[in-house]
Amino acid sequence: MAHDPPGPIPGQEPHDPIPGSEPSPTASGGPIPAASAQAGAPRKGLILATLCVALFVAMLDNVVVSNALPSIDRDLGAGVSGLQWVMEGYSLIFAALLLTGGTLGDRYGRRPVFLIGLGVFTAGSIVCALAGSLTALIAGRAVQGVGGALLLPGSMSIIRHVFTDDRERARAIGIWSGVSGAGLALGPVIGGPLVDAFGWASVFWINVPIGVAGILVGAAVLPEFAERRGRFDVPGLVLGVLGIGALVFALIEGPAQGWGSARVLAAATLAAGALIAFVCVELRVAQPMLDVGFLRDRVIGAAVWGGFAVSFGMFGALFFLGLYMQDVLGYSPTRAGFASLPSTLAIMIAAPISGHLAGRIGPRVPLASGLALCAVALGGLSFYGKDVSYLEFFWVLPFLGAGMGLCFTPISVAVMSRVEPARAGMASAVTNTARELGGVVGIAALGAVLTARLSSRLTELLADARVPADDARRIVDAGTSGGGGGIGHLGDTPAVVRDAATTAFMDGLHLALWTGSAMLLVSAVLVAYLMRDRPKRPAAQDPARIADLVG
Repeated sequence: MAHDPPGPIPGQEPHDPIPGSEPSPTASGGPIPAASAQAGAPRKGLILATLCVALFVAMLDNVVVSNALPSIDRDLGAGVSGLQWVMEGYSLIFAALLLTGGTLGDRYGRRPVFLIGLGVFTAGSIVCALAGSLTALIAGRAVQGVGGALLLPGSMSIIRHVFTDDRERARAIGIWSGVSGAGLALGPVIGGPLVDAFGWASVFWINVPIGVAGILVGAAVLPEFAERRGRFDVPGLVLGVLGIGALVFALIEGPAQGWGSARVLAAATLAAGALIAFVCVELRVAQPMLDVGFLRDRVIGAAVWGGFAVSFGMFGALFFLGLYMQDVLGYSPTRAGFASLPSTLAIMIAAPISGHLAGRIGPRVPLASGLALCAVALGGLSFYGKDVSYLEFFWVLPFLGAGMGLCFTPISVAVMSRVEPARAGMASAVTNTARELGGVVGIAALGAVLTARLSSRLTELLADARVPADDARRIVDAGTSGGGGGIGHLGDTPAVVRDAATTAFMDGLHLALWTGSAMLLVSAVLVAYLMRDRPKRPAAQDPARIADLVG
């Protein structure tokens, strides 16, 4: 079946073709053939369900693994640094390979790349479940990251091809995003009992039957789309993986090793050089892995920035919200997980609603509103301190989740509606890379703000308490370790030290929350401006109209 070119998003003007976005010829020199037949409504539902199940497993896995970290530490002797890499070994590989995964799907077929990704993710889960050492576990998490990078862009690309109507596609993306929220919401509920009953390996074994079922059903129902054969952009692939991987590594290690450490500076320098070279290569090659002209479309650029901004503000804030609940309010990890449920449940509810709105009025209003709502929620959270009950700050959590839910769907709708189907995998990979980088940058940047304020304030308070300078220095170092996460290690110190550390942490947290809130508010205004309708030119000023009249 031949796909019509994507029309303008409702509420926005038609756009000029993106430079370089015309379908590339196949190896034989002909146009790219489209899918052979359009799926009927029942089959579309089954296709969407298959894609959602795969996404659910990937989202669920990252949350339930966090529940298993204490048990992993006891069994494998991981230590704080080792546990960090159990979590971030996945993120590093996932972020570095997302763009590659999307491009592979565009070129060699979305269906096979999606199924291979699900298979690799399932195989990585088996490696993790059987791991008898920390090294084997981190290696398994890296394999999961490879699978996730192949899986996620292919999932959105298939949705772009199957759901060709703008409104229908917006609803499908809303459901797809809601399932992502469901995975996050159910993670704490499923993870704790699994670990308690069957041990930490069970959080990986649960992926295996679901992954196998997804592969079998997907092989039967997912449609086969055209392949874009031609010369593969190997230099772009190598430079992109190297640049993004080095950047994520520097952002992960910066808070722990220190931003001035040789390791972090070397990674940052490598990232800058590789990414500059990547852009230069992509501007020159005939068939680039990333069509840089894709980002010149102001609506796409605004959507990609919106994805970065919401991840920057929200994932950075949510990371420290967990520390606040456990280290300041004294919640257990399980209680903190359940306390966060209103936020993640709100994501699950808001995402489909946002998809419906984006399909009817376009993505501008829900995306800008979601960013603004997130900004208000972070600002509201900054008004609470160490002596507060859950019921007092409870209202902030649904606002956080609803804001995130309103954002995620319009971002995908905007990008998928402005790009031709042949480039859907690349477009999905770009938006997801921006989100992933936003989360990593947010944790690093807001962590740096929190740590700087925590260090200066704690030094002042310890001096006022007449704590000896050498002891005060050791306490500050312990309290600021891990980007402000070290105050939980001060439990055996005198009460005056614990009180000072908690007060300083809250000062730093409030400043970080205000920083994230300001970033989100500015982004909401920027997105609303860039996605606005352009005024229509009077007929007398329209060059095409003038040419017709003169002719």
